[in-house]
Amino acid sequence: MSHREEASGKTQDTLEKLCLSAGLGTPRVPPEELEEVSGPCCSFSFAPPQDMMGGFSHRCMLRVLDSFGTEPEFNHAHYAQSKGHKTPWGKWNLNPQQFNTMFPHTPDNSFLGFVVEQHLNASDIKHIDDIKRQNQSLVYGKVDNFWKDKKKYLDIIHSYMEVHGTVHGTSTVHLPSYVKNHGILSGRDLQFLLRETKLFVGLSFPYEGPAPLEAIANGCAFLNPKFNPPKSSKNTDFFKGKPTLRELTSQHPYAEVYIGQPHVWTVDIDNSAEVERAIRSILSQKIEPYLPYEFTCEGMLQRVNAFIENQDFCHGQVMWPPLSALQVKLAEPGRTCKQVCQEEHLICEPSFFQHLNKDKDLARFGVDCQTVESSADTVVPAYSLARRHCIFQSDLLLFSCAGAHPSLQRVCPCRDYMKGQRAVVVCQRSGLFLDPQFIWEDCTDTEASTGTLRTQCDCL
Repeated sequence: MSHREEASGKTQDTLEKLCLSAGLGTPRVPPEELEEVSGPCCSFSFAPPQDMMGGFSHRCMLRVLDSFGTEPEFNHAHYAQSKGHKTPWGKWNLNPQQFNTMFPHTPDNSFLGFVVEQHLNASDIKHIDDIKRQNQSLVYGKVDNFWKDKKKYLDIIHSYMEVHGTVHGTSTVHLPSYVKNHGILSGRDLQFLLRETKLFVGLSFPYEGPAPLEAIANGCAFLNPKFNPPKSSKNTDFFKGKPTLRELTSQHPYAEVYIGQPHVWTVDIDNSAEVERAIRSILSQKIEPYLPYEFTCEGMLQRVNAFIENQDFCHGQVMWPPLSALQVKLAEPGRTCKQVCQEEHLICEPSFFQHLNKDKDLARFGVDCQTVESSADTVVPAYSLARRHCIFQSDLLLFSCAGAHPSLQRVCPCRDYMKGQRAVVVCQRSGLFLDPQFIWEDCTDTEASTGTLRTQCDCL
C-alpha cells in the first residue's frame, strides 16, 4: 500500500469489495472523520448492524479489517456500556483476534499488515544501485496543513540539507520558501526520489502510515517525532471515539519499537539539540535499505497462511502458537501485559490466558493462591502478593493484554517471536526459525495427555 494521494480511494474500493463479499454491506466512516481521510492511515471498520450481529450464525467466520485496533473492553458490548464508552465501533462480542490490524498495535488483535509496494520495473531495478544519494531530505506530509507550526524544526533540517516535499494542491502557505515541492508523484517517481534522499522527515501527523516503511526500504533514515505525553483518546481528538485506549509514544510506534536505529531516530522535534544530534549521526554513516520481513510479499503470505491454517474461531482453536512458547511474567501494579512482555523483547499472547486461569495453573509458575475469586474484567487474571489472592477471568471475551490494575499484578502470558515476523515463534533449543505450517510435522507432542505441549525441539 502506497502513501500516494490516490491510495485512500483505492483502499476504500478494496474494503467495499471485501465487505460486500462477506455480506456485511459497505465500510462506514463516521461523518466527523471524513475530513481525516487523507490516506491509508485512516480508520476503516466494517460495521454490520447490531441486530444482524446478534443473530448472525456465522459470526465466528468474520474477519474485520481494523486500522487502529479494537481492544477487548470495547469489543464486549455489556462491558463497554458499563465503562461508558460511546463509540460507533466495537460492541460486536467477537473474539478479539478476529480484528485484523495494519500494524501490531495490541496483541489482542491479529496483525494482518500489508505489503510495502515495489514500483520499479525490471530495468529500473537493474540500475537502482547507480542512483546517488543527494544531501537532501523529504518531508512526510502531502497536505499543506500538516506543515503548520513546523518551520523552526524544518529550519534546523534545512541548515544541514535540502528540504523536499510532495504536497498536493495549490495551497502551500505553511511550506517554508526553501522547500522544493514536487507535488503528488507516481509510485515509480516517488521511489526514485526516495533513493536519492538521505532523510525522511516526520511532522507528527499522519499517525502510523505506511510511508515511513517505504522510505526505510529505499535507504532513508526516518526522523520520527516523539510524543510526550503520549497521544491517545484521552488527549487527542483524532483518537476520540476509536475503540482503543492505547497510547502512541511517537508518530510511528512500530518503527520506533521494532526497527529503531540506525533506520529510525525517534526525537523530540521541539528540542533543537536533540534534532541536530540525530541529523549529524545520520549524515555520518551509510544507511542501507531495510524492510522487515513481515512487510514483504513473502512475509505477509507466510503470516496469512499461518492464520488460515491455525485460527479457527468456530470449532475451538488449535493451540497456536503452541504452549511450549509460553513465558509467564508478573507485571507490577499499574502495568499492562503488553508493556511487560515488550520490555522483555517478547509479545503478550492472548490465546495463552486460558492456561493461566486456575490456581493449579499458576502454581506451576510459583504463584501461591491462598484464596481465589472470579471476575469479568480486562485486568484479570491478576494476583495480590500481600494477600496471596488470585483473581481469575469469568468471561473469556475479556482476556486482555491491554488491561492494568493500580494495586494488582497482572499474570502475563508472553512468548518470543522471529525478528521481522511476529507471527512466527523461535525454536528455542535449536535456534531455528520454523514456518507455522511445519509446526506439527517437525515437532512431536510428547505430553498430549496432560494438555501441555512439549516438543522435541521446544519450539513453535
